[in-house]
Amino acid sequence: MTYQKQYDAVIVGGGPAGSTAGALLAEKGWDVLILEKEKFPRYHVGESLMPFCYFTFERLGLVDKIKEMAWTEKHSVQFVGRNGKVSTPFYFFQHNDHPSSTTWQVKRADFDLMLLDNAREKGATVLEETAVTEFTKDDSGAIVGVQAESKGGEALEFNARVVLDGSGRDALYLRKTSSRKRDPELNKIAIWTLFKGAKRDPGLDEGSTTVAYLDGKGWFWNIPMADDIVSSGIVAERDYLYRDTRDPKEIYEREIKNNPWIEDHLASGEQFGEYWVTGEYSYRGEHCATDGCVLIGDAFAFLDPVFSSGVFLALKSAELAADATDIALKKDGPITATDYEAYGDTLCSSIEVMRQVVYAFYDERFSFADLIKANMHLRGTLTDCLIGDLVDRDYGELLEAMKDFAKLPEPLSHGRANLKPTAP
Repeated sequence: MTYQKQYDAVIVGGGPAGSTAGALLAEKGWDVLILEKEKFPRYHVGESLMPFCYFTFERLGLVDKIKEMAWTEKHSVQFVGRNGKVSTPFYFFQHNDHPSSTTWQVKRADFDLMLLDNAREKGATVLEETAVTEFTKDDSGAIVGVQAESKGGEALEFNARVVLDGSGRDALYLRKTSSRKRDPELNKIAIWTLFKGAKRDPGLDEGSTTVAYLDGKGWFWNIPMADDIVSSGIVAERDYLYRDTRDPKEIYEREIKNNPWIEDHLASGEQFGEYWVTGEYSYRGEHCATDGCVLIGDAFAFLDPVFSSGVFLALKSAELAADATDIALKKDGPITATDYEAYGDTLCSSIEVMRQVVYAFYDERFSFADLIKANMHLRGTLTDCLIGDLVDRDYGELLEAMKDFAKLPEPLSHGRANLKPTAP
């Protein structure tokens, strides 16, 4: 075992959550190490950004850089019925005349590399192809560092005052502690692939994210990206998708025919690359923090991607956790779960609002048009929610109104910081 120096913070994972937290903490002058198991750039799904990502980009100093990357501009979201009828696109700028109303469909390989390079530029040490294997604990059971393995097989150990787990859907801490709790109803799977040369809508709608409904409580995403590439995915119940085959290509080709809009738009395209499959789509950790460790991004929670909330929640959770960590590092003594009590409350409340809206989306009785027709004064409130204005906002009236059109779940009771004494 090769021991390395003590860091203020060790971050597991160099994706959007880890790199954002690393950049913000390094910028504050803390000694930060980011450990990433892969070599960037690498492929990743989740290309569509929510408008409120803009404010984290602004804080990171990346807005101009993003504009230079020539990614597809996203001005709106549109919904397509099972019959192929498309809604009037929902244009972000009609609600909020601000630069944040133009967002992007990004190539995640380049996007994630940009964020990781930004953390480097701000002073974080980054070790790629270094996989974290264990959390190191002291006699009280508090986490005080990590064990890792280099690409060449060298065993490494890094000590830190605090560890931030940004390991994505690998969810290292949740896996090690068997504390990942799957959402009771959002038990979907996703199959997705890429197309070249698929049909695009004209004008401002060229970069729209399209959500196209299917039977079986399912839907397609259609995300037009740069270089004439479209990311196309399907999310639905396992039993629906696997009803007559488990071959992802066969399933995909079958389901394309079940929505006329999707069939029309993909007909001119050529599928390339593999078909990816993932399950266990929505979950939340039992706790977001324990003594010496805080969870960020998908390492803590993942929500069904119908509203493209994944990258936003990764960025925002990282930002909130970095701010809480900065305060905690300035004090004497160990960093404990108590330092993340407010972080947990804010993050869980924000995720819960979006979770309620996701449940409504899957209720066959629900439509946004019906909701707004009966509650015109809530149109702006709903829009604020869907563009990502989730932190420190009261959406109680909106959620109450939604109950007239959909069965909403009880809020999850878990996810806050673990304030109980850590067991050895």
